[in-house]
Amino acid sequence: MTIDTREVFRIGQLARLELDQETQELFARQLTDILDYMETLNELDTSDVAPLYSPVSHDAPLREDEPRVLNDREELLGNAPQSDGQFFLVPKVVS
Repeated sequence: MTIDTREVFRIGQLARLELDQETQELFARQLTDILDYMETLNELDTSDVAPLYSPVSHDAPLREDEPRVLNDREELLGNAPQSDGQFFLVPKVVS
């Protein structure tokens, strides 16, 4: 499969990217190479290969779920530009 510069330009517009002609040509070559490699991989017979969800075994270490206080309220509010002593004060952003 071949990707041309017009297709790269269209993809760039969708991603709101301004790509010059040289970059479009580079990306077109790279994307074409990637798709050609995918076609090569599609030719492999994987009918005897069991599905694999992840090549690495992920053991999730479990810990007790215990509530704890990590930071003091005054310490956190001390970093705020404005606070009322209990909450952060921020400018209104929705009119």
